[in-house]
Amino acid sequence: MQIFYGQEASDIFKKLDEIAIVEQKVMMPMRDGVRLATDIYRPKMNEKVPVIFSRTPYNFNTWVDGERRTRTAEQAYEAVKRGYAYVVQNERGRFFSEGEWDILGLPLTDGYDAFSWMADQSWSNGKIGTYGCSSTAEWQMAVSALDHPSHAAMVPQGFGAGIGTVGNIQEQGNWYRGGVEQLLFFSWLYGVEHDKFKPRIPEGATQEDLIRISRFYDLAPKNPVIDMEEALKHLPLQDIVKNMNGKREIFDRMVVRKPNDPAWYEGGLYHDTMEIGAPSFWFASWYDVSITPNLALFNHVRNNSKDAEIRENQYLVIAPTLHCAFTRATENTIVGQRSVGDARLNYEEQIYGWWDLWLKGEKNDFKAKTPRVQYYTMGANEWKSADEWPPADSKMVTYYLNSNGDANTVNGNGTLTRKRASNDNPDAFIYDPMDPVSSLGGNVCCTGNAVEGGAFDQQKLEERSDILVYTTDVLKEGTEVTGFIESTLYVSSDAKDTDFTIKLIDVYPDGTAYNLDETIQRVRYREGYDKEVFMEEGKVYKVDLTPMSTSNYFKKGHRIRIEISSSNFPRFARNLNTGGNNYDESEGVIAKNKVHHSKKYPSQIRLPIR
Repeated sequence: MQIFYGQEASDIFKKLDEIAIVEQKVMMPMRDGVRLATDIYRPKMNEKVPVIFSRTPYNFNTWVDGERRTRTAEQAYEAVKRGYAYVVQNERGRFFSEGEWDILGLPLTDGYDAFSWMADQSWSNGKIGTYGCSSTAEWQMAVSALDHPSHAAMVPQGFGAGIGTVGNIQEQGNWYRGGVEQLLFFSWLYGVEHDKFKPRIPEGATQEDLIRISRFYDLAPKNPVIDMEEALKHLPLQDIVKNMNGKREIFDRMVVRKPNDPAWYEGGLYHDTMEIGAPSFWFASWYDVSITPNLALFNHVRNNSKDAEIRENQYLVIAPTLHCAFTRATENTIVGQRSVGDARLNYEEQIYGWWDLWLKGEKNDFKAKTPRVQYYTMGANEWKSADEWPPADSKMVTYYLNSNGDANTVNGNGTLTRKRASNDNPDAFIYDPMDPVSSLGGNVCCTGNAVEGGAFDQQKLEERSDILVYTTDVLKEGTEVTGFIESTLYVSSDAKDTDFTIKLIDVYPDGTAYNLDETIQRVRYREGYDKEVFMEEGKVYKVDLTPMSTSNYFKKGHRIRIEISSSNFPRFARNLNTGGNNYDESEGVIAKNKVHHSKKYPSQIRLPIR
């Protein structure tokens, strides 16, 4: 069906019209009768072609508010000119697709049924590759476990929220980190969830009707812009979206789920009990909220898949960018405030080499030219490669926390040394949940104006007395830290429950202190997420924090630093220190928290140095 109209068509639509057969608003049927809105772009040729398939909760409609948008057309043109069909589809319940939407809870069968439908088309060669970033990636891992014969390969990018449990990492779709709510979804759901009273397309609407009305009506209502920094301060947590006047049904179900709730194991969320069933080209970012689970999943598939071909055909790229910002790297890439140099990469060439290999069956040079792992080392500002993650020559080196009992602020006497402290001179600080440490940059996305991701100078923040600061001596030679960063703290508190945070910093000779990664641990979950064990005053507890990840070259003259506190807000929800549910509480208690360091209590950070 011709959908381009004279002077209204921009250059990209004219170019696409020359080479592509375009079918928009195809209502693809699922096994339960629900129909999903689908746009198909395929070459004007007689040969059967493979499919690059992008399924998304986001609006890909050609028309938005009466104006033409070119993003989907540009992606389709790149695929079609290379001999691929490009198919983009909305998840059920989104925009013109029928049914009810549920974040991470959509039936896996929708993906399977879509594969079957596309494989049966007369123009399809039966080979399908799945492609997309963030929410357009996060269904791919679980559906690959269904092992549809046509799902030939996938390219998931920034895919953390699709990961539930991978080994010791139990983030449940990025809802948690160390048992603490990550507030990104409190913000994200406000912006994307459609109201239950939204208008619906009447049953029986024809494809022609849908194309016509989509020119002026895209079913994409926008909530009013709000001050998310202020909105996320509201207590109790369970009323944050209500206080924004946002749609609440999905949020209300999720906010009361604890990390081990059986509901996390229903629907489309990937867990490591599933078997990845497709060759995969993974893309991750150092300043993405999902970086550590992304890398853990890559290793999980490489080490545990029962299928040797699947184990062997896993590739990984790690860029020094924010969430899904791979192709925005420039000759001078700035992430937050820090320049990380020329971080560009030939993404398009590599990805289409991957598709040509698996979807067209070409015997190309992808495997010969493409390293198993490509990663960017900040500080050195260069792309590097390895045969595994972390690189085989990364060795874990332990640095111990030490002080004279006064590591508070950057002006304190906290140090990081290779030797354990002899005596226990614990560092104490007051954590007031009504005056939390503010988030400044970090590995985060999707929080509106509440947190800007990336590397920012932490010096001003380090003047707070509720931040403990431990720093190495000036480095006499450059040191590369590449891999997973592990940390163990020995802590005590006068509260039943509290949190501990840690942040890894690169300190420049002039004092500038750029954050690299950060994590948090709710102490009640120190023995596992299947139980809550509260603290007793006067007792010291061992707490292993969720791993961090980076590749950073600390130049000669720099210093390695960690910050420890009990809050990083609104990156993470505040612990009110009561030992209660936290999500339904509005009043907190002040906690006096301590970090111990001695031969008996060897608080430490373990750095992968190469």
